[in-house]
Amino acid sequence: MSPATGATARRAKDSGPKVSRTPNGRMPGGRTKTRRAAWQEEPRALTTAGKVLAMVLITAAVVAPFWVVLATSLSSSRQVTADGGYSLWPREFSLHAFHQILTGSTTGRALVVSLLLAVVGTAVSLAATVLLAYALARPGVIGGGWALKMTLIAFLFPPGIIPAYLVVDNLGLIDSYPSLVLPVVVDVFNLVVLRGFFQGLPGELFEAARLDGAGEFTVLWRIVLPLSKSVIAVVGFFYGVTYWNDFFRALFYLNDPGRWPLSTLLRLLVTQGVTADANGTTASALQDTSQTTLMATIVLAVVPVLVVYPFVQRFFTKGVLTGAVKS
Repeated sequence: MSPATGATARRAKDSGPKVSRTPNGRMPGGRTKTRRAAWQEEPRALTTAGKVLAMVLITAAVVAPFWVVLATSLSSSRQVTADGGYSLWPREFSLHAFHQILTGSTTGRALVVSLLLAVVGTAVSLAATVLLAYALARPGVIGGGWALKMTLIAFLFPPGIIPAYLVVDNLGLIDSYPSLVLPVVVDVFNLVVLRGFFQGLPGELFEAARLDGAGEFTVLWRIVLPLSKSVIAVVGFFYGVTYWNDFFRALFYLNDPGRWPLSTLLRLLVTQGVTADANGTTASALQDTSQTTLMATIVLAVVPVLVVYPFVQRFFTKGVLTGAVKS
């Protein structure tokens, strides 16, 4: 078609009869005007400003409490007392609260217990979850379907506190650190995520490995685990945070307060204002440095998670969402 012919056709189209629309967007014949979806519309300036304002307010609401806790922990007891219990800026900078915690027998031991519990518990739970997820993800496993159904039933109908305590008691685990790990060694949500990720791996890799004479453990160690670093990192982070923040099981299963982890000791310090000494007895912590000590303990309980999270955050979308969708 020549340019002249195309221009003539456009003028003829524009000079044709105009179709009028009613005020509600309907055409005279009953047809409805097609509208774009909300996410296809260009953002308005007012909407963008509202989103920015909401994000600033949410960020301030999250950051402000952390800043108050950190500033109070780094202030001297005299300044905290003069400021009414909290400080917005450490004018009299002091690390006395952290020194008191790290050198104290009770809180220092609780910090070590929490670190060991998070590391050992995460390793044990991650190994058990990976092995079980791999077994349930492979086709042809004898009893795999029934095992998965029983696992999901245990997730939907968890045992009560008293039955769980009786089981731990009959196993002889009361007042021992394995009681904090073995009852929760496998989390069903993490199991489902790992199983879904393993099922999404190409089956040709497993067939080629078996043709080369590789066994199941060799396939898991040399093929599955290197391809699953993202989801394993995220699941390991979930386990680590769970063990680090868990205070109830130590309160329930450990009779000796001197063996409590940091989260349980912090709970006692916040709710009752007391702490336990090395002999397991409680002693008042409401001295002139009690507020700074409390804030410093909170900082020590929060900082490890904040330090580890940025290194794991980039794996969240690739790991968890892929495993959850494919499950």
